[in-house]
Parts: sequence; C-alpha cells; structure tokens
Amino acid sequence: MKIAKFLAATALGGVMAASPAYAQDVQEEETFDSNVIIVTASKRETTLQETPISVSVTTGETLENAQIRDVLDLQSVAPSLRVSQLQTSSASTFIIRGFGNGDNNFGIEPSVGVFIDGVFRSRSAAALSDLPNVQRIEVLNGPQSTLFGKNASAGVISVVTREPQFQFGGAVEAVYGNYNNVVLKADITGPITDNIAFSVDGSYNRRDGYAKIVNLNEEQNDRNRWAARGQLLIEPTSDLTIRAIGDYSRIDEICCQVTTVLAGPTAGAIQLLGGEFSTDRYSYDAYLNQVPINKVDNYGGSIQVDYDTGPLSFTSISSYRELKNLFVSDIDYSSLDVANETRNQKVKTFTQEFRVASDFDGPVNFLLGGYYFDESISQKSQIENGSQIRDFFELLAGGNPADVLAGNPSVFNAVEAGLGLPQESIFLTPLLTSEQFSMDNTSYSIFGTVDFEPIDGLVFTGGFNYTDDKKDFALAQQSFDPLGQINLVDAFIVGATSGTVTTREQFQALPAANQAALLAAAQSAANPLFGLDAFQFQPPFVTIPNAVEDGKTRDDKFTYLLRASYAISDQVNIYGSYATGFKASSVNLSRDSRPSSTDYIAGPGGSTFAAPSSPILDAGLAVPNLRSGSRFAGPENATVYEVGVKGQWEGFGFNLALFDQTIKGFQSLAFTGTGFALQNAGQQSVKGFEFDSNINPAEGLVFTFAMTYLDPLYDDFPGSVLGDLSGQTPGGIPEFAISTSATYSHEFGASGNMLITRIDYNHESNTAINNGLPTFNAALGNTQIFDREVNLVNGSMTLKLENGLEVGAYVRNLLNDQFLTTVFDGVAQSGTVLGYPSAPRTYGGVVRFKF
Repeated sequence: MKIAKFLAATALGGVMAASPAYAQDVQEEETFDSNVIIVTASKRETTLQETPISVSVTTGETLENAQIRDVLDLQSVAPSLRVSQLQTSSASTFIIRGFGNGDNNFGIEPSVGVFIDGVFRSRSAAALSDLPNVQRIEVLNGPQSTLFGKNASAGVISVVTREPQFQFGGAVEAVYGNYNNVVLKADITGPITDNIAFSVDGSYNRRDGYAKIVNLNEEQNDRNRWAARGQLLIEPTSDLTIRAIGDYSRIDEICCQVTTVLAGPTAGAIQLLGGEFSTDRYSYDAYLNQVPINKVDNYGGSIQVDYDTGPLSFTSISSYRELKNLFVSDIDYSSLDVANETRNQKVKTFTQEFRVASDFDGPVNFLLGGYYFDESISQKSQIENGSQIRDFFELLAGGNPADVLAGNPSVFNAVEAGLGLPQESIFLTPLLTSEQFSMDNTSYSIFGTVDFEPIDGLVFTGGFNYTDDKKDFALAQQSFDPLGQINLVDAFIVGATSGTVTTREQFQALPAANQAALLAAAQSAANPLFGLDAFQFQPPFVTIPNAVEDGKTRDDKFTYLLRASYAISDQVNIYGSYATGFKASSVNLSRDSRPSSTDYIAGPGGSTFAAPSSPILDAGLAVPNLRSGSRFAGPENATVYEVGVKGQWEGFGFNLALFDQTIKGFQSLAFTGTGFALQNAGQQSVKGFEFDSNINPAEGLVFTFAMTYLDPLYDDFPGSVLGDLSGQTPGGIPEFAISTSATYSHEFGASGNMLITRIDYNHESNTAINNGLPTFNAALGNTQIFDREVNLVNGSMTLKLENGLEVGAYVRNLLNDQFLTTVFDGVAQSGTVLGYPSAPRTYGGVVRFKF
C-alpha cells in the first residue's frame, strides 16, 4: 500500500542505514535514473519521487566517476550545500540553505547534522575521513528536527555505506594524480556462515601539498589520511538482522594555507624585523615560522538491530565514538615569530536510538522512537609567545626602529618602569595564555509520526519531537603577560592620586566630580599609558563555575511537523508541509568566553574602580580588564513552510521545492581579529526554491540540472560584532547555485564493455563573502567588502570491462577557477586582511577492479 511508502518517507532521517534486502538492487537501479533511487529513511523503502521532502541524493557510482572522496567535494553535486575547510584539516563548516555554524569551537554544535550509517557525528572532524564503499549520500534540506531532534535545525547530511553481502565480492582501486596524489582503496565482503556475512574496507590517501611554506621549504595543504572499517551482518532468522560496525581513521596533515589579501600598516613592522608574508593570493606561497600540525584520530563502533514482526518493526542503534584532535598553528601567518596556538581536544560520545514502526493494512500507521545522547568534551590549549613578539609590538607601540633593532625596546622598558614591573617582562613569558575547558552534554528525545491515508494516495502526516538537553561546562585560563593584568585606567588613577586611591571602594568614595575628572584624564593623552590597551590581548579570566555563574545550560523544546502529500498520478506527487526545528544552547569553549552583561558591566576603559555594581563584582570575582561578552548562545528555533512537486516520466524527471525558512536566535560565531564572539542573531530568514531534474533523451545519455535560489535576510540582528545588521542581506550566501552534468555511457555491442564519459559544472553567483570584518571594514565605514564567484568544471572518463576491470581518468577544477573561500582580520595586524584561496586544478588516472 502507498501508506507504507509514505510512512517511510516521514521517517526520512530517522535511520540512515540501508535495508539488507535490497542493497544490491539499489546499486543497479541508481546508475541512470536518480528518481528511482531507494532512499532508506527507515527499514521501509521509498523512491526519491515519492519522498515528500526536499532531498538530494548522490549515488556511489557518481562518487566514483567524479572522484568525490569526502564531503568537502560533495557541494559540487548538491547546490543547496556548501562545505568549506578553514583553519585546520578538522575545522570544516557545513551550510544548507545559507544556515550553518563554523567548527572552530568545540562547544558549538553544528546546525547541520552529519550521520554515517545512522550514527550522529557531533563534530565535523569526525565526518571527514575518506569512505570507500559508499552506497549514497543524502542531503536533507531544511529543518529535520522532528525525527532527528538534536542538531538538525538547518538540515542533515547522511552517508549510507554498503553492508556486508552473502555473496563473495569486493573491489580494489588505485589512483595516481598530480601533486603525487596516491589513493588506494579496497573492500571485500562475503559469507562466514549461512547467516553471518562480513565486510572489510580501507583507504589510504596521500598527496603533496599544493601550497608551499617558502621560508621553511615545506609543503602545505597536503593529504595524508587513512581509514579502515570492519562489519558483520548477522541474520539469525528471516525477521532479525544485526549489523555491527567498527572503524578507525587518522588524519596527519599540514593545513591550511592562508594568503595576504590586503597588507595593512603593520606590514612594515613585519618587514623591518625580517619577516615575510605572501603578497599574491593565488601563488599558493606562504611564510610561517611554525609548520602547522593537524592530527585527527576518529574511531568507534555501532550495533544496529532490526526485528520485523510484520505489523510492527523494531530498530535499535547503539554507538560509542571517540575523537582526538590536535593542531598547532602560526596565528600571525607570517615568517615573523610572533605567536603560535596549540589545541588538544578530545570528544567521547555514546548514543542510543530505539524505534518501533507499524505496517498496518488500515489507513493509520505510526512511528515512535526515543534517542539518548551522552558526550564529554575536554580541551587543553595555549598561545605561545614568539621570540619576536616583543619587538613587533614595540614597533606598533611607536618605538624607535633603530632602538628596536639595537635590542633596546624603550617603550615597553618605560612602561615596565612606570608600572613597577620587572624589566624585560612584557611579552617575554613563554606562554601568553593557557586554558583548560570541559563540557558534559546529555540529551534525550522522544519523537514520532502518524500517517493517515483516508483515500488512496492522499496522506496526512503529523509528527512531534520533545528534546531535553543539559550541558555542564567548566572553563579556566591562566594569563601570564604582566601588562594584560593591569587596567590602565585604574593604574593612572592610582598614580594621579599619589597612591591614595588603590581600591574601588576608595574611588567610589570620591566626589562624583572628582571621579569624572580622573576618568576623563585616564582616557586621554594625559595618561602616558593611553593606547596600550590594544596590547592587552588576553587579560585575566574568571573561572567558571563560580559563585555567580553555575556553568550549566538547561533546554527543552517540543517541535512538530504537519504535512499533506498526494499522488496525483503514477507520475506526479505533490506535498505541502510546515515544520519547526530546534538546536540547544552552544557554549563558548574558548579564551574569549566572558560573563554576560547581566552578570558584569565594566567601567570606562575596562575599569574595575568605576564599574557599577553587578553580581560578579559584588561577589569579589572581578579581575582587571574584565569585560562582558558571552559564555554561551541560547537555542536556535527554526520554522519552515515548504511546498513541492515531483514528477517522473520515461526519460524525464524533476523535483521542485519552494520554501520560506526562519531561524530565531541563530548561533553566530564571528572572528573579531583577536578572538571569537558567540552570540544569537535575533532572526535570520531565507526564501527560495530548489529544483533538480534529469533528462534521458537517448539510450546511455543522461543530463542533470539542479539549481537553488536563495533570498536571505537578517530580519533582526542589532548586536552583531559589525553593528546593527537588521534588514541587511547575510554575506556568504550565493543567490544562485547551479550543479549540472552530462553523462554518456557507450556500450560496445554485446561485449558487456562500456565507456562512461561525464562532465559536470558547479556555479555560485557572485556574492559578498561576509558582511564585513570587525577591524578592517569598521575603520572604512563597512565599505570594501570582498566577494566571490565560483565556476568549477569537472570531468571524468571510465572504461568498464565485463571482467570487472575499470580504467579511467578525471580532472577537478578543469579551468583552474580561483576564488577566496573566506577572509578574516589579521591577528593583531590592524588593517590587514587574510584569506583562504580555493584549491587549484587536480587530475589523475584510476584503475579499479571489482569482483
């Protein structure tokens, strides 16, 4: 009955593991006609045409032909998806319909959930390994919280791999490409007994870097990663299936190249001290004093149990995973030895999902489930002072170049003398800061859907999800630089009063006129320390939990789905839906975490003496130079209206979805030039449509065309780091994104041999990369915004022989299109803009044998 198919559709995303009964059938069906792909949302199956949701599917064969090895390349065939790799190999951002969060802070959970074989990967670093034997990748556009609950407020990426088979087989593959790229893949599967099958697969990916650290003669942006996985499929009876998976992957790379887009006034100081930096954004040359280190270990296992009684089916998915992420970066991105950052992060995650679904003959069917999530995160990090940091900042503070080069930094020596600090102490400690962060997160969800089919083909669906999320976090930081631990306003007041005022109580006891006069003088040229606050990068930190801040977030939310779908005919399906989505609070696990303005308000110039009464101050917790900011961002709440139509005829099919999507409280993480600000946008919305089609005009010839149109808006964002963005268009979201391809499969008579030729094109219309930079653009009245346009052409040709041997060639970015993926303020380099250039052309040959 159609009710069974539509029930599976409503469960889309509830389970992302393939049903063993049709794994091979899918591999055969998906070759030429994407609309008859079986998308397995649950144990039941539904075709792409019958699925009443906007979902794009990339098959395993497309992944092979186009040499798409990880999710970074997936955006070339899924126009609503954008993926970017930024500071490190593990820091990737997934964005769907313009919504997504960066992964530079492990306290921030993604708004786009990534699942591999039904198991949630809570951080993008856990989803980046090369995966051989992928059956398909599904991208679900828009909020999917009804069946996912946690972290699907913007969409879902689901990777489905092939399960073990009871017929012996496998494949081996070798790739060699430019930059000495060597990729080896292998998988083997077969029976152990009549009811136990196994599979083992692995991959190795090694490539020289396409960028070069010139002064260190070291390559950058290389590939050095491997992965291995083993599976068991146990079928004790025809009704019971058990699938166990264990995997391990490792990344050890030198990433990621940063180029100087615009050199600011500080460039002269770098050059005077013998430092160098890149000047051609697309030369792929870099200058660093530290070779970046990027190491990611990602491993774990899962067990899925399916039991089918006929009218009812039961599914359980249990998983445990660990992620270890270490990186070391030169954060000034020049050959000058200014500062390096180290982060050592660990994540342990346990999840349990259980579902029961009906398959009754009547008009009503249901799915009901529960989900439990338990995760612990720890991080140790530090910023190391470089050997030239003091000289560099001495020049920026107005020091005489001749004195600096002669080893006599007179400015800081005078400051040390005036403040009673030891000579040669400012910026000469081994570490600028050291931090210890941890977070425990437990969450559970109860979810379900009910389908009612009053007449054949017409289905009404109601769904719900209740999620309860708890986070307990602790943050501590040690600030070692002596200058950062002195408030310059308060220090001036102490000196101006000849030491008669040394405490806040004494200052507050002065007449109001005297207080005002002292504060005015302290923030003027009368203060010899005036202007040095720019060098107080990391002042002391208020450890949390404390007497005022308990280090806890407690969120719960009921979300729901209402949908109607109707099969007008065997060829045309239509649907309309309204859904809400939710993502719990995220925590600012970084040295930039600061108490909220309700807990603390600093006085002028960060003064503690002049600070008004506040809980932090009254509890005696205030430290010098403390300012308010954010400890965490509150929940995201999403809503989406969507209507769609899907049609499939012989030789032609299409899917069209129109949507109006809004996220209230979108969790924005913005780089400020010295740190990151985490805050909620009031409201961000996007209207648009998604269209994809396939045309088969002649035997063996297939054209695909997919396009996404987005019209985004900051409805309300008054407190951004760039000021009031309300009413403005969010940057970084292209108005049009297009993915199109042509594939021709030529069969050589009845020999069984085939030549498959494919070319695809990916376009993103010209758009502003962001809404400006807090330092660079603020000084220019938020003008001179940098933009980006993407035009990527990829091609492949594969000869497939009847005996299982395949020989092919590929090229990605054929026309060597160049663009900046993003830009940011130079660290401690006012007026300097840095950016990440796109990857150059890559090409190679492939030999594959399937047996």
